Amino acid sequence: MATTNLKGNLVNLTGTDVNVGDTAPVVTVVGKDLSEIQVGGEKGKAQVIVVVPSLDTAVCAAETRRFNEESSKNELVETTVVSMDLPFAMGRFCTTEGIENLTVASDFRNKDFANAYGVLIADGALAGVTARAIFVINASGVVTYKEICAEITEEPNYDAALAAISDATNVSC
Repeated sequence: MATTNLKGNLVNLTGTDVNVGDTAPVVTVVGKDLSEIQVGGEKGKAQVIVVVPSLDTAVCAAETRRFNEESSKNELVETTVVSMDLPFAMGRFCTTEGIENLTVASDFRNKDFANAYGVLIADGALAGVTARAIFVINASGVVTYKEICAEITEEPNYDAALAAISDATNVSC
């Protein structure tokens, strides 16, 4: 069972452990307009799935703003931020923060994404929401980068994630 920390306290994660080299599970999540959005699998372009507990925290908001900015620089990648937030709250967040270059999606209905990717917090104060994580998936649907943040209250390793995104979108002849 994978683990992470919340303010230094160990918390367990549950669900299927997805690792680099695995085919990314295809999962349906809910968009801010209540539409169904599929993440994972083969899409013919790279995908970045940014997983956060809630957009309504300073760290998650900062991370989403950063990936929104980075997404504007690379048309070869589809970026989706997945949380347990309700779609209405996600919509307000995007309007307030000017989030236009990525998709926000909720896993609130069935927690299918969190279980399929092994990022559902199983215990502690945040039990039932997602851990902080990043998955980069290449155009063929294979996970090429994974980071489960060691501390939920801290931002991810942007340099490593951005390098993985660059590698996944590098098209050579």
